[in-house]
Amino acid sequence: MVLVSGATGTNGSEIVRLLSAAGVPVRALVRSKAKATAIADLPGVELVEGDFDHPDSLEAALKGIDKAFMLPPFVNNMVELQHNFIEAAKRAGTKHIVKLSAFGADPNSPIVLGKWHGQSEKELEASGLAYTHLQPNGFLQNLLAFAQSIATQGTFFQPAADAKISNVDARDIAAVAAAVLKEDGHEGKTYVITGPEALSFSEVADVFTDVLGKKVTYVAISPEEFKASMLQWGQPEWLADALNELFGIYRAGYGAVVTNVVADVAKKTPITVEQFVRDHATAFQSA
Repeated sequence: MVLVSGATGTNGSEIVRLLSAAGVPVRALVRSKAKATAIADLPGVELVEGDFDHPDSLEAALKGIDKAFMLPPFVNNMVELQHNFIEAAKRAGTKHIVKLSAFGADPNSPIVLGKWHGQSEKELEASGLAYTHLQPNGFLQNLLAFAQSIATQGTFFQPAADAKISNVDARDIAAVAAAVLKEDGHEGKTYVITGPEALSFSEVADVFTDVLGKKVTYVAISPEEFKASMLQWGQPEWLADALNELFGIYRAGYGAVVTNVVADVAKKTPITVEQFVRDHATAFQSA
């Protein structure tokens, strides 16, 4: 049996659906069964409540699990929480952890998100458990945060200047994760997961324009403006600073890498920006 943490989130829920469709028994780790109705009735899916903050709940959830997908909460103590998960897996006898990491993960990374993920990767590698690291670039689904401004104003804002980024669809990340969880032979591997193309946000805006049939414009803002807007939305300062660091390495050109992991591991054609916009077109159009 496979355990999937973060099973109600964008990535986790899609992984659960893919494994269920493939006939793989899944234990879905959720904070609340009441909020997991979208996956509760899928064939072969067992819901179990647990929390990365409560190691005992993790150990109970991991009992009888061969492979586990570790999707850490996006919080500023994620290293501690992943330590809890790894230790619980060792106590429970789990053999293999597939970690959702991040593009550029490295304990010596100049940015905090890369450093945190890199630290947890190294801890997992030293744990004695089999491991696979999945390192996706930015998510295309993040564009949905701009649905209202694109629908009503035809604009969206990012502090990326003219950087090219190979953003990847969460459905492709899930397809890679499901393949690794279903199959043997991925132990000790690190997979950098990207979209099939590296585009600037100006080029992404052109895709929106073509698909939606209306002019959409990307507005490059400064890191200071971005942080101010994040704080205005009620986001914590650490998150605004961490994302600004991430956009800094994008502006330096590090986000343009394109890999064949989706095709090679998931055996599928990766989703383009155009396909993503078509699939979500109604979200970007005013009522």
